[in-house]
Amino acid sequence: MTRVVGLTGVTKEYAGGVTALREVDLTVEEGELVGIVGPSGSGKSTLLHIVGTLDRPTYGTVEIAGFDVAALSDRELSALRARHVGFVFQAFHLVPGVSARDNVAEGLLYSGMPRAVRRRRADEALARVGLADRAGHRPHELSGGQKQRVAIARAVVGEPDLLLADEPTGALDTASGESVMELLHELSAAGATIAVITHDTEVADRLPRRVRLRDGAVVEDVLGRVPDRVGGNVPGRAHGLVAGGAGADA
Repeated sequence: MTRVVGLTGVTKEYAGGVTALREVDLTVEEGELVGIVGPSGSGKSTLLHIVGTLDRPTYGTVEIAGFDVAALSDRELSALRARHVGFVFQAFHLVPGVSARDNVAEGLLYSGMPRAVRRRRADEALARVGLADRAGHRPHELSGGQKQRVAIARAVVGEPDLLLADEPTGALDTASGESVMELLHELSAAGATIAVITHDTEVADRLPRRVRLRDGAVVEDVLGRVPDRVGGNVPGRAHGLVAGGAGADA
């Protein structure tokens, strides 16, 4: 299989002696659906920023979609993100007063495609997340769950190699959160590579692979049982296990 994410010995240090990540090794293969889980201060946010190429490690190597991040300029990193990484955030970050179609089309803004093509691709992405009939609705006319689906459509419209979902159910009620998680499983079944970053162990436990962080280190990396309603029962087995260290993360 193709490796989408490859981290080797990744350490991130900040001024004041704070070490947010300690010697993290992580590989995510094409088509995987993985949860990166841990409490506040475990290093999740730092790991998200490094995998998403929003930040660089102090030490270690990072490869995303076959590119060595250390070898790229800031401008090249921006191009890498635009073409290869899609982001979904807890707060949706939709543009108010703009239709769902145009919010999704914004994800193709730097693609060089004509506006009409971007909007057609946006309609296709909205249909993919079950919102074909909401393309003309503005954010204030959508429920929380629908807003998150629009955000997911915007993230996948460019068919990125990697989708990073940061607390995708954090701002949603239980039913809407369930719907969003089912959508992520559907996208995974269709071949998308997805990493869900969450503090919620219930969300993580419903994913086929869980990477647990504590004090900036990976303390567990396991493939396990997934409830029937989200893809059938999968026998549990260890993917890997690494002893933890000490550290902190904002």
